[in-house]
Amino acid sequence: MDFKLKNKLVLVTGSTQGIGKETAKTFLNEGARVIVNGRTQEKVDGIVKELTEFGEVHGVAADLSSPEGADKMIKAVDDLGTLDVLVNNTAWFEVKQIEEITEEEWMNYFQTNIMSVVRLSSHYLPKMLERDAGRIINISSEAGVKPIAPMIAYSTTKGAVNALTRGLAERTKGTNVTVNAVLPGPTWTEGVEGFMKGAAEDAGEELESFTENYFKANEPTSLIQRFGTVEEVASTVVFLASQQASAINGNMQRVEGGIIRSL
Repeated sequence: MDFKLKNKLVLVTGSTQGIGKETAKTFLNEGARVIVNGRTQEKVDGIVKELTEFGEVHGVAADLSSPEGADKMIKAVDDLGTLDVLVNNTAWFEVKQIEEITEEEWMNYFQTNIMSVVRLSSHYLPKMLERDAGRIINISSEAGVKPIAPMIAYSTTKGAVNALTRGLAERTKGTNVTVNAVLPGPTWTEGVEGFMKGAAEDAGEELESFTENYFKANEPTSLIQRFGTVEEVASTVVFLASQQASAINGNMQRVEGGIIRSL
């Protein structure tokens, strides 16, 4: 299937690893021109080198939790041309109960997980509306619908991203611009793999059996009873960016294996 993404300019924030990296790669495989992003030049240079074989890739090192970082990103992107697809993937989380989270850490969550989306969307949505074309896709989480107590700050900000997504989509009524969110559930990334290996070793179990038991004990409502893959999430993002998905707008597209019990 041709998703009509050839030569489209795509920005994927927070794309030096995990879901962001795989999303960038999947867009490249569709013929898009992709801008990857991370906080450090070293990481950005590394991912550009890794992905160059798949297509035209550019890298911008910028911390999107600050207005200055967002301005740097916007300037670099606009120098490359008209942005067709914005994928807001930058996010941060820790496992902490609410009483352990400082006010400074709360503000960091808001600046990183919400304001990065606000800053870039505020710049690019009006431009997309003006030319009646474009896609914004926000990477949220099932935690934004089904909050997790030891990740309360992350859950709160992802709930805000969901509301922001729907609010932005309301601006697009009657146009060819769409704004959607993708809600991954537990997804097997480099960070999750490292965490699970350490936890399995601490428990004296093999990684495979420990992972299987993890879902029985911690995610009993999951219908797939396994971690999702970055490829599954990335393919959903790329589909939402395609012409074929033009009737999907203001949607919270779940890729969480059925963990959320609702119709």
